[in-house]
Amino acid sequence: MGFKYSCSCSKWRFLALVFIAEFAFHGLSYAEKAPNFSFIQEATSAPAHSFYDYIIIGGGTAGCPLAATLSTVDANVLVLERGGSPYVNTTKIRMENFIPTLTDNSPDSFAQPFISDGVLNRRARVLGGGTVINAGYYSRAETFFLKQTGLDEALANDSYKWVENKLVYKPVVLQWQSAVRNGLLEAGVLPDNGFTYDHINGTKTGGTMFDKNGNRNTAADLLKYANPRRIKVYLHAVVQKIIFTTTKVGSRPKAEGVIFYDANGGKHTAFLQTDSRSEIILSAGTIGSPQLLLLSGIGPATQLQGLGIKVVLNQTMVGQEVADNPANGLIIPSPLPIELSVVIITGITEFGSYVESVSGFDFYGRFVSGAQSLANDFTTILNQTRKSSMAFREAVVNSTTNLGSIMEKVNGPISKGYLELQNTNANDNPKVRFNYFQAPEDLRKCVQGMKTVINVVNSKSFSRFRYRNTTIQDLIKMRVNIPVNLRPKHPNSTMSLEQFCIDTVTTMWHYHGGCQVGKVVDQDYKVLGVDSLRVIDASTFSFSPGTNPQATLMMLGRYMGRRILQSRRR
Repeated sequence: MGFKYSCSCSKWRFLALVFIAEFAFHGLSYAEKAPNFSFIQEATSAPAHSFYDYIIIGGGTAGCPLAATLSTVDANVLVLERGGSPYVNTTKIRMENFIPTLTDNSPDSFAQPFISDGVLNRRARVLGGGTVINAGYYSRAETFFLKQTGLDEALANDSYKWVENKLVYKPVVLQWQSAVRNGLLEAGVLPDNGFTYDHINGTKTGGTMFDKNGNRNTAADLLKYANPRRIKVYLHAVVQKIIFTTTKVGSRPKAEGVIFYDANGGKHTAFLQTDSRSEIILSAGTIGSPQLLLLSGIGPATQLQGLGIKVVLNQTMVGQEVADNPANGLIIPSPLPIELSVVIITGITEFGSYVESVSGFDFYGRFVSGAQSLANDFTTILNQTRKSSMAFREAVVNSTTNLGSIMEKVNGPISKGYLELQNTNANDNPKVRFNYFQAPEDLRKCVQGMKTVINVVNSKSFSRFRYRNTTIQDLIKMRVNIPVNLRPKHPNSTMSLEQFCIDTVTTMWHYHGGCQVGKVVDQDYKVLGVDSLRVIDASTFSFSPGTNPQATLMMLGRYMGRRILQSRRR
């Protein structure tokens, strides 16, 4: 759209806070007694040179189950994670501290901010990846995903079950979420599918990564199933590039090692063993994996040469067709106290929009001016209709539990963008452009999704959680007036749902693409044109699977670990 955006640190923190209250960053708690993994160490303790059978770049949602699986045989596994451990400070990652944790922009925070198309986004920077900072919602992919990617259905289901048996719980559905569920049914999102992990049209209760005491499980917890004698995990290990060799002119490049730096700037090199079965596996995520391929010389030759990077392989599709699922919704003030709840109910519509909700979060706690502004907005609305606003104003400012959000997410999406390097510093974000709503079909789905959200808010089941005198138009105006992104606002955004979607679009952090199957990697996730290198993460997806991709990413890590071990035994 050609917009230019700038953002101060304070505004970053405020906008991130609003996002957190609405969708996916909804609680950060671990078991009170953190596991003691002796094989997890700071990268400063790494030797200058080392040798492994498998080197996994990224200890995230897919990387952790992959590493745990590969380490169970006679292979030595190295995991290089650019972030820290979620276990170091359990107070920091408890649910009640999720706001200060996620608005933390310090160099060692768990989420690194970036901007695309005026939408503020976040990429995980912690062992366990996105499972440490998301909504904890667990739901499998649609059957079509398995067919499109060529995954063996039996092994995929077995891999899902492996994750579910170790990390996932059936949630307790309390008042707010129950009202949303029943409102979805009234709105025609049928049938009621009850509790299920499966992706089925209708309204469902999905799994959760939170236990009954609010402690969160993450992909990092899967490392307890690793063989501690066969695995090493280095934290704050920033990989700068993959090292390639060619035996003769015209031969295929072969990955042989990586160069990484520790927190003190110390340089380390990890090499693959000479065994032909040894591999480097990129699991650095949608932003990190294509970025590292580019830094290593695999990508569009003109882009690489412009930055002085030696071209190993001219691969024009690296960084292409990245996408992010646009999300929009309403914030609803409740006249009744409501529970603290993360996403557990989903409405899966037939037209391609997913409706979810969270409630009870205090996203004003550290930003009084933001609370005051919102209260003023509501007061103005109510004064204009000559209704008393004092009690309402006090409720908005003082209560930490009287706000909820109902959101819709466009599936797919069809709109695609690109990722390209801005410089050669692996710590910096690349330039990312998602092109939200470039495809008219995505905008159509958003409008239909917002109509469903409105129908839920208007439903009889939801009526007790809505102020009687607050209209849908009031809620839309409030949403437009909250600075949820850096995009320009248009006068008709309160009257046109199309413009509302464009002006208030945000993210659920389900971005994907950049190393897609069939374009950058093959069906076995091996990088095309290169030996001993794979990519196993969301960058290989052409669309985001299910309502939340984390279940499928953990499954894929386990699945591909087993496939690689099967090949190793041959």
